[in-house]
Amino acid sequence: MIMPRAADQLLLPANPWFIGLTLVVAMMIDMVPTGRLAGMPDVLAVVLVFWGVHQPRRVGVLWAFVFGLAMDVHDGALLGQHALAYSGLSFGAITLHRRLTWFPLGAQAVQVLPLFVGAHALALIVRMIVGGMWPGWPVLLAPVFEAVLWPVASVLLLAPQRRAPDRDAHRPL
Repeated sequence: MIMPRAADQLLLPANPWFIGLTLVVAMMIDMVPTGRLAGMPDVLAVVLVFWGVHQPRRVGVLWAFVFGLAMDVHDGALLGQHALAYSGLSFGAITLHRRLTWFPLGAQAVQVLPLFVGAHALALIVRMIVGGMWPGWPVLLAPVFEAVLWPVASVLLLAPQRRAPDRDAHRPL
């Protein structure tokens, strides 16, 4: 057998429709009215970082900016606040994409935590500059929850790309 059937498993190409569907579903999850909880994780940010790491040519800074504008309109926030944060987040994910996939999922979560902290800090700074209120100290929990969601998102979003085990000895791939 040429390649082991574990973490080094070959993946099928990602379907662009699946990528778009996951981004739209993540945005819809973020649009669920949960009240003004400062520590809520941003599911769209996790999915944007995931696709920025695994498909950097398909989901880049432009898509992050567009989804950020949509979240700004939905939240009634300063136009461009989420767009700026998501664009920076996507840029960081694309910068890390070659290195990040070498680590196991737990280490990947630690590696993406500074990205999430930076995106939340950028959005908070923009909010504070224009005279917004301090959301409270629970805002520091959101990036931690997003990093905890990273392994779950990785398993769920890579599931359609995994190849079925091939029992044929003549076709090891």
